[in-house]
Amino acid sequence: MTAIYDCSVDSELLTGMRLARSAIGRGELVVIPTDTVYGVAADAFAPKAVSRLLDAKGRDRTSPPPVLIPGIPTLDALASEVPAAVRELVGEFWPGGLTVILHAQPSLQWDLGETRGTVALRMPANPIALELLAETGPLAVSSANRSGEPSATTAANAAEMLGDSVTVYLDGGPAGGSYEAIGEREGDTSSTIVDATALAREGGRLRIVRAGVISRERIAAVVGEDLLEPEGAPAPAPAEIEPAAEPPATAADAEPAISVAESVTSAADDGDAAAS
Repeated sequence: MTAIYDCSVDSELLTGMRLARSAIGRGELVVIPTDTVYGVAADAFAPKAVSRLLDAKGRDRTSPPPVLIPGIPTLDALASEVPAAVRELVGEFWPGGLTVILHAQPSLQWDLGETRGTVALRMPANPIALELLAETGPLAVSSANRSGEPSATTAANAAEMLGDSVTVYLDGGPAGGSYEAIGEREGDTSSTIVDATALAREGGRLRIVRAGVISRERIAAVVGEDLLEPEGAPAPAPAEIEPAAEPPATAADAEPAISVAESVTSAADDGDAAAS
């Protein structure tokens, strides 16, 4: 079985980080600790690596993974526009347990799956994750579990579910301990996911697509309740999330793409935490 490196031991930390960097560079998978849950990570700009990540979790391209980033400058590099309300939120909650869905830069050379031009971004509050991100750049990271299973809060949990599909496991101790488990399922310390794509149009509001460790009340305290979609409000039509794309070139491509926000809702219904 793939080795687990105890990052509380200096020698294992150095070895594990070196091997993790190498594995990411080869398009392989690495399990990393975050402040919320453990995540399984791949090079966000390597389509085969992202496909390997989805396969390991038992999901398909309709469930694109979020992207973890090392800081706010990367947010500006990956998102086509960062509304003022989003800057206020990340200023308050990053690094931390808030994931934000935005329109992606159209020039990005990546393939995360059927995203409809959106991307879910988060800066985790974990020194091991941040150090790795600083060296590798943005990583596609989803919760380190098989679809339908509880999110892993330890490296051992992750290894039990993902096994040899992962090249390196970095053990940073139990995850999620700095948060109250107020997510959608009992004991859930997953990040809160906010869809901010509607802010690109007049009158658009933020929508919480997954309740997690950052409560609605804390978000409203930053941006105001009026900027949040009411609880239980139906999701906007896909055309409102992302302008219509060019028609599919062939009948085989005619299946409509879904946005990251829609995939998150689907994953939550399946019992899977889509983002770490």
